[in-house]
Amino acid sequence: MTNDSSTRIVADLQTWIAAAPAGAKLPSTRSLVARYEASPVTVQKALRILTGQGLIESRPGVGTFVRAVRTARPSDYGWQTGALGSPRNRLSSEPATMRAASVDAIALHGGYPDRELLPERLVRAALARAGRSDTALTRSPIAGIPELQAWFAAELASATPTGITAPQASDVIVLPGSQSGLSSIFRALVTGGRPLLIESPSYWGAILAATQAGVRLVPIASGPSGPDPDHVARAFEETGARAFYAQPNYANPTGTQWSATTAQQILDVVRTYGAFLVEDDWAHDFGITTNPTPVAAQDDNGHVVYIRSLTKSVSPALRVAAIIARGPARDRILADRAAASMYVSGILQTAALDIVTHPGWQSHLRGLRHQLLSRRDLLITSLTQHAPSAHLTLIPPGGLNLWLRLPESTDLTAFIRECETHNVLVAPGTEWFPAEPTGPYVRLNYSGPNPGAYPEAARIIGHTLHQIS
Repeated sequence: MTNDSSTRIVADLQTWIAAAPAGAKLPSTRSLVARYEASPVTVQKALRILTGQGLIESRPGVGTFVRAVRTARPSDYGWQTGALGSPRNRLSSEPATMRAASVDAIALHGGYPDRELLPERLVRAALARAGRSDTALTRSPIAGIPELQAWFAAELASATPTGITAPQASDVIVLPGSQSGLSSIFRALVTGGRPLLIESPSYWGAILAATQAGVRLVPIASGPSGPDPDHVARAFEETGARAFYAQPNYANPTGTQWSATTAQQILDVVRTYGAFLVEDDWAHDFGITTNPTPVAAQDDNGHVVYIRSLTKSVSPALRVAAIIARGPARDRILADRAAASMYVSGILQTAALDIVTHPGWQSHLRGLRHQLLSRRDLLITSLTQHAPSAHLTLIPPGGLNLWLRLPESTDLTAFIRECETHNVLVAPGTEWFPAEPTGPYVRLNYSGPNPGAYPEAARIIGHTLHQIS
């Protein structure tokens, strides 16, 4: 029988059910087969559809009955507020970068690359192989599978100059994504109530993780060249902080890359004050016109706690990252990870290792560099032509984002809302400031879907700025 037969039965029974009292028993399947001159398979399919609609329910050994209509009453959770008290930190709503976009939207607000920029073939093959391996049925070590630990260590060791002791596999802690790693670092090394120096603007996820850990944020202004080392030193002196969170390579949201001189000066400051530099190398695989140069490669005394993620460059479904830390700092972070998540899925670790050690991985990264360059330049050219009043603070040498300062008089909320009415989604810059924003900024991601729509998006942005000014 065709689907039309089951549709006909469903429609007829819906009419019967509407007139029947709750609890009325439906005719038997045999009776329905005879009535509708349909096969038992078709009748059973119609009954499954009605069950899914909540109209009938089956009672094994008894029959099928019209389901009673249950009136929902509003739930009262007010008692929980009294039980929990006021939150220590205000919980954040869903960040703009994580909002879902409609199919026809021009999405410049996101934080992840489009799937056409991912090594899809490598990912699918690696997951299939990992599913057939022993890791599909065994527990992984708390710090990660040794082969993946060794790979992360070797990646940083390849940038370590002669005379500096390179990291070892035992220094590596594998994570289920870098966000959880940041939370562990802040809890283990900074601790609640203590100050943490942080670039401003900076990654919203780090701000959120630090806030939820009860850490007190101390903003350090960071421009196109990064933070001023003298300002960092003064902040350490005045606050007694013991850690500085920063993104020396392709900072999110600005795209800034520290010079070798700045990196060395800030590392010297950290050493002077007996503190930690928490180096977030989130965009290690997204160099465009330069290569990343980790500050951690210059340190072998444990002052730099290095974190690198594969989630954005491999696949959002493969949340795998790593911390490289030495000494007691590593032990404290590992203890926090054990308490928080025990261990990372062995399947994900095995698949990630398979991908990054495959010969096709380096070929993918070379192609990705060219794709990001093309996308970045197309968006910049489009903005220059259609939205000249939006000031690009820096042409990023890597990363995924442009950081724009809008005219001073711009009502940022109205701007975001008006762009959205024209199906252009952009991220307001307010989320990237640990304190008050220093102006009306927006972040545009050039790695999202449909780059061919960038000129139209820029035209709408320019028109909206002109309209609300």
